[in-house]
Amino acid sequence: MKIDELQRVAEYIVSAQKGILAADESNPTIRKRFDSIAVESTEENRRRYREILFTTDGIERYISGVILYDETLRQSASDGTPFAKLLWDRGIMPGIKVDKGSKALALHPGNKVTEGLDGLRDQLAEYKQLGAKFAKWRAVMEINEYDVPSPYAIRANAHALARYAALCQEAGIVPIVEPEILMDGAHDMERCENVTSRMLESVFDELDAHGVLIEGALLKPNMVIPGMKCPHQASPEQIAEATLRCLRRHVPAALPGIVFLSGGQSAEDATQNLNAMNAMNVVNAMGEHPWQLSFSYGRALQAPVLATWKGQEHNVAAAQRTFFKRCQLNGLAREGIYSRVMENS
Repeated sequence: MKIDELQRVAEYIVSAQKGILAADESNPTIRKRFDSIAVESTEENRRRYREILFTTDGIERYISGVILYDETLRQSASDGTPFAKLLWDRGIMPGIKVDKGSKALALHPGNKVTEGLDGLRDQLAEYKQLGAKFAKWRAVMEINEYDVPSPYAIRANAHALARYAALCQEAGIVPIVEPEILMDGAHDMERCENVTSRMLESVFDELDAHGVLIEGALLKPNMVIPGMKCPHQASPEQIAEATLRCLRRHVPAALPGIVFLSGGQSAEDATQNLNAMNAMNVVNAMGEHPWQLSFSYGRALQAPVLATWKGQEHNVAAAQRTFFKRCQLNGLAREGIYSRVMENS
C-alpha cells in the first residue's frame, strides 16, 4: 500500500471548488432514467450519453473525479479514446463502482446488506489496470420510524464497507465509503440523525479495526434530512446544522473529505443544502470544518441534462450547457458562495 499516493488522490478529489460526478448507474437504473425520456437503454445509447457528459467543455474546473460503472470503464469515446484516458487527460480521475447491490438480510425482515466482496481483490487489480484511481461501495439502508435498520444490519453493512476499503487500499485504490440512509418514508429529522449517527459510529469503528488508512479514504454519506413523506420538512440551514453536528461527533478529523450523495433530493435542493454547510465553515461557533465538504452527485447533476438531451443529437449542445451549469453551481456551493438567484441567471 503506497500511503502517499492514496493520500494524494484523496486530497485531489476534494480540491477547492471540485467534486465528483457519479455516473455509475447500473443498467437497470439507467434504463429507468432513459424510460423517463423515452430513450431505449442500448449499450450504444448509454455510451453516447456518458460521452456527452465527459466531453462537456470546462467541467474539469468543477469535477475532480467520475465514478464509472463496469461497462462504462471499458467503453471509449467516438474517436476511440478509452473513457478512463479521456477523463485522465482532462485532469479528472476515473473511479469505479464495485458493489453488487443490496439484498435482503437473512432473519432480519426489512433490512438489507450490500454484496460483492467475493472476488473483489481480483476485480480491483483489473480495475487498477484499466485506469481506476478510486472506488465506491454503497451500503444502502431503509429507515422507518421505529426499528429499521436493526443494530445487526448496521454492523453487517459497516463490516462490509471496512472489508471493501481495506481491499481497495491494498490494491492502491482510494476507497469511497458510502453508508446511505434513504430519505424515503415518513421519519422525522431527529430519527434520521439518530440512525446516521449510529451508522457512522459503527463504520469508523470497523475501519479502524481493519487497519484502513483514514487519510487515504473518503466518506460519501447522506445528509440529515426528514423523510420525503414527513409532514415537517427542514430548511437548508436546519439540514446543515444537523448534518454537521452528526459528522463532528463521529467522523475523524484525519479524513481528507466528505463527498455528499444527493439521495433523491432535487438538483436545486442538493446544491442549496451543500452550500449551507460550507457557508457555515467560518461563521458558526464551532470554527472551521476539519474536513473538506464536497459533492458526489448523480441524479442532482444529471436529471436536468437528461431532460434537455431527450436522446436527440440536436440537443447535445444544450444538454452540455445544462451540465456545465450544474457543475458550476455545485462548485460554488462547495465553497459556500452559491446563491439561489444563480439558478435562473
